[in-house]
Amino acid sequence: MCFSAGASFTAGAVISAIGVATIMNVRKPSQKLFAVIPLIFGIQQLTEGLVWLALQNPGHLTIQKISTYIFLVVADVLWPVIIPGSLLLMEENMKKRKALRIFLIAGAVLSLYYAICLINFRVTPEILNCHIYYGSAFIQALMIPAFLFYQVVTLIPLFISGVKGMRWLGLLMFLAVVVTVIFYIKNVTSVWCFFAAVISLVIYRMIRRDPRPS
Repeated sequence: MCFSAGASFTAGAVISAIGVATIMNVRKPSQKLFAVIPLIFGIQQLTEGLVWLALQNPGHLTIQKISTYIFLVVADVLWPVIIPGSLLLMEENMKKRKALRIFLIAGAVLSLYYAICLINFRVTPEILNCHIYYGSAFIQALMIPAFLFYQVVTLIPLFISGVKGMRWLGLLMFLAVVVTVIFYIKNVTSVWCFFAAVISLVIYRMIRRDPRPS
């Protein structure tokens, strides 16, 4: 599977449109943050389309830098807090809420770590094997532990949540991670975000089918 600027722009446009539709179908205030996830993923894909264009057309370094950091801020800084945070807002079971609070705090710590890394270390994107590789000088000894911790704070909350359909979403996300690590290990960030963006369209169905509050 080879990606391209066209693939990112097409995916971004479609997912953003469905993301807007998802937000418009929100029936409960507690669903708002969860419902905005597809739109954020859509915007993220559009920014990676700009990264593709900048890399294929040298001389657009400013566009490359801005789009690269927008993409990575969403991937590394926002998701570790948005996932557990949005589930916490929707959760009604008190025991599950306590567990989700722990994951939210853990996610905030991870987000802070990645934010510090993005501020202090250079990131250099390049096209590698038909995908974008975001090369960085992040602390090498912490890269794998941080990656594993990322999966914990973004996946496990989906299985803890008592919201109907959330475990299926978690299973799809987990399978996407497994496929990405096995087949696209050099391009994990780019490819996983693409898969996750497509999978996030399930959120529209979840919001759409949720009964209106009495």
